[in-house]
Amino acid sequence: MTTRQVHATDQAPAAIGPYSQAISSHGKMYFLSGQIPLRPDGTLVEGDIRAQTEQVVANIRAMLKALDLTPGHVVKTTIFLSTMDHFGAVNEIYGHLFPTDPPARSTVAVAGLPRGVDVEIECIAMK
Repeated sequence: MTTRQVHATDQAPAAIGPYSQAISSHGKMYFLSGQIPLRPDGTLVEGDIRAQTEQVVANIRAMLKALDLTPGHVVKTTIFLSTMDHFGAVNEIYGHLFPTDPPARSTVAVAGLPRGVDVEIECIAMK
């Protein structure tokens, strides 16, 4: 039988749809839902891709902290971009989250993201 636990924190934005902020399996694998540039109070960060990415990274840090995890526990990320033109700026800020031994990663450009934002990042972590 699979042990599945829902996790939430008020230090990151609440889910804006029928999903959980994070789910763990057997207390070992943690699946963090995609983070967009929403502040914990639910307001959207207006601004360029750098400002948006900085908020996304802050949200990921908050979720990891709430789960008693660090960026070093992250084994896989997926970055969704509104255009690959943002790749360089996002990559630079993302790199600060994982300065050594970064996780495996996929980066894709998509037709659209929630609330018209330019970046979303999801993570899988292992404890």
